[in-house]
Parts: sequence; C-alpha cells; structure tokens
Amino acid sequence: MGFTRAEIEDAFQHFQEAADRSAKSGDWHEWSECFTEDADYYEHHYGKMHGRQAIYEWIQSTMSDPSVSDMRNFPIDWYVIDEGRGWVLCSVWNEMDDPGDGSLHREYNWTILHYAGGGLFSYEEDMYNPVEFGRMVSGWHEAKQRLAEAPKN
Repeated sequence: MGFTRAEIEDAFQHFQEAADRSAKSGDWHEWSECFTEDADYYEHHYGKMHGRQAIYEWIQSTMSDPSVSDMRNFPIDWYVIDEGRGWVLCSVWNEMDDPGDGSLHREYNWTILHYAGGGLFSYEEDMYNPVEFGRMVSGWHEAKQRLAEAPKN
C-alpha cells in the first residue's frame, strides 16, 4: 500500500469531521467527497452502491427521511487502523437528537473503510442489527410523541 498510519489517521479524522458537519447541516456533499469517484459502499440494509455520486444520492435521501432526520451525531467509540493494508475498522454510535426529555437514543454499527490515498476512501461497509436500530428509532419517536401529548404547565 505504502500509506503511513498518520496519513490514514488524518483522512479518518477528516471523514469524521465531514460527517459531523454534514449531519448538522443536512447537506451530505462534504461527507461524500471523502470517497473516490469510483468508490463502493455496502450498506447491509440498503444494498450496494458504486460511485461517489450514488453514495451521495443515497445518504442525502436517507438522512433527509423524517424517520431519521434527527440522527445527527455519529461519535466513534473505538477504531483500529491496519496501515499495511489501508483498512480502518470502527464502532460508530448513531445517536438521535435529544427528544426533549434528556433521554439518550443510540445504536452502534461497525464500519470498515478502505483507504485509497490522497485523503480518500474507496470502500465503506456498514454492519449492524436492523432490528435493534428500528427499536432505537421507534423509542425516540415514542419519546417525542409522549412529550408532544404531555400537558403544558
């Protein structure tokens, strides 16, 4: 491969920061620019995508869906870098915004990224339990509903 750990670490840090800014703004262009033009993305629930533009269209549409549009925080719990092969493996928390009662609604996924050089990744795969994710999102919506129906003082 020929990449240093520092180079991969810098690209991964930028990837995280771009995800944070994109999630907060609702515009996922910056995050999608972390991939090569011909990148592959395998998301176990949504399927396989090829190319930066397809990745962008998928993430923009998915994260704009009202059921998850309040999922705007993706902190990394842990990660490892295999610099010899150019892989990053991490555990990512997918957190919904506070529904208004201080409760935390989050579920993790494992993400594997392949570094291609030049600060870009050529592959991402996300693995998680969709049943647990669904429960988390449903729990958040139930909390929002309870708060909306609660009597106002």
